[in-house]
Amino acid sequence: MKWRHWCVLGVWAVGVFGSGAQEAPLLGATRDFLGSLDDAGKAMTALPFNSEERLNWHFVPKKRLGISFREMNDAQREKTHALLRAGLSEGGYKTIEDIRSLEDVLHEIEGAAIRDSEDYHMLVFGEPGEKGAWAVRYEGHHISLSWTVVDGKILSSSPQFLGANPAEVRIDGPKKGFRALAAEEDLARAFLKSLTPEQSKQAVLAGDAPADILTRNEKQVSMLPDEGIQYGALTPAQQGMLMSVIEELAKLQPPALSKMRLDKIREAGIDAVRFAWMGGAAPGEKHYYRVQGPTFLIEYDNTQNDANHVHAVWRDFKGDFGADVLKEHYAFYDDPARAGKHDH
Repeated sequence: MKWRHWCVLGVWAVGVFGSGAQEAPLLGATRDFLGSLDDAGKAMTALPFNSEERLNWHFVPKKRLGISFREMNDAQREKTHALLRAGLSEGGYKTIEDIRSLEDVLHEIEGAAIRDSEDYHMLVFGEPGEKGAWAVRYEGHHISLSWTVVDGKILSSSPQFLGANPAEVRIDGPKKGFRALAAEEDLARAFLKSLTPEQSKQAVLAGDAPADILTRNEKQVSMLPDEGIQYGALTPAQQGMLMSVIEELAKLQPPALSKMRLDKIREAGIDAVRFAWMGGAAPGEKHYYRVQGPTFLIEYDNTQNDANHVHAVWRDFKGDFGADVLKEHYAFYDDPARAGKHDH
């Protein structure tokens, strides 16, 4: 893909998808981060925007591309944390740091070398600028975050994956009782308890909770079965409780990005959003839930390690990695009616 394609893509995308969030803080922080790297560090960290690696996300301990905290000096670490603060809300930044700190707890429990709070990597795709397309990914065990920027607007902040192992720290020490993703469980459980017996028949699906989120680390996802209770079938109080579940995952992002996500859900028809639960209803029992609407999917699973290991993901059916913008762009310029006008 030639660079001139991306430049016009940026202008076109903002015109069609005007709800993108301004990315000025992320741009400055990303440039500062890259500027702190020497040539070897940049070679590890900077990849073309159209690299296949941009879609190659995962949340397990594995060998990753990009520069890790372990390979950074103090100045580079500082710039990395500044970049993450620019891309997240204040609470979101705290959450990912809490998740990263659990690697030290796991190392204490297991003694395994793969449990390493320094093994979190940063990658930048494309040339960060006010024009064109570029992206940032931060990833390690139980964290995968990406932001796609086109012509000065963040148009995608998904897939967004968070996990916690242990979900509740049960070993003696300063972190005993700590839960990195407590609200993601507690809000959904409170909503479940608010349902009447008739509503529960719709919301609670038959069978055991699945062993993991169903969509795993797929590059592109489609809607799961349209099951569960609809938002439109709830009382106003219950609707507020379900929105709290959705907002909890959305507010990892800065306010403008969080609002963009929620506005998109409402515009697509919030009454069609469904909540489905599988597994036990009591704390400590294996359980799974999902919230799904026409445009998005939230999956939450706590079944592994005797129901003390959480996986939670936010997916956009068309918007992950900015795919909707790119697909619409190609359809627009490949229209036969515009033959000969693709050289932009």
